[in-house]
Amino acid sequence: MMKLDRYDLKILDILSRDGRITKSKLAEAINLSVSPCWERVKRLEKAGVIQGYSARINSEVLVPRNPVWVQIELKQHNAESFNRFEALVMQTPEVTECVAVGGGVDYLVKFEARTIDSYQRLMDKWLVSEAGIERYFTYIVTKTVKRVPIGIDTDDIL
Repeated sequence: MMKLDRYDLKILDILSRDGRITKSKLAEAINLSVSPCWERVKRLEKAGVIQGYSARINSEVLVPRNPVWVQIELKQHNAESFNRFEALVMQTPEVTECVAVGGGVDYLVKFEARTIDSYQRLMDKWLVSEAGIERYFTYIVTKTVKRVPIGIDTDDIL
């Protein structure tokens, strides 16, 4: 595991919130000169700590979508069933997030559907497929209360 100091952690925190910050602004924010600051960024990139930079796209501007969260329980709980379901998730473009969870359900799945009807038609196909779904519960998102990029909390690392 790579050892990070307070400068590295501050760099990660800033870049996680603003990946387009200039070299000079970043150096100023962490109180280093530009060259040593940029060397640290390159070292973090090379080590795989920084995997890349991206833009957060507001897809609502391009194509309005209806976010739908679904709790899913599978009929069987074995590796083959989990693998089959996860393969279906991976090949479904409307699924934007999926996590396996402990507790009363097996998965939480987020769909981004053009319409609620198109979501339900997709779910109907999943139910008659070999996905092995026992039951599901649909939660239609009525509003997003909070969505922010996750920064680096130095207390979690140090």
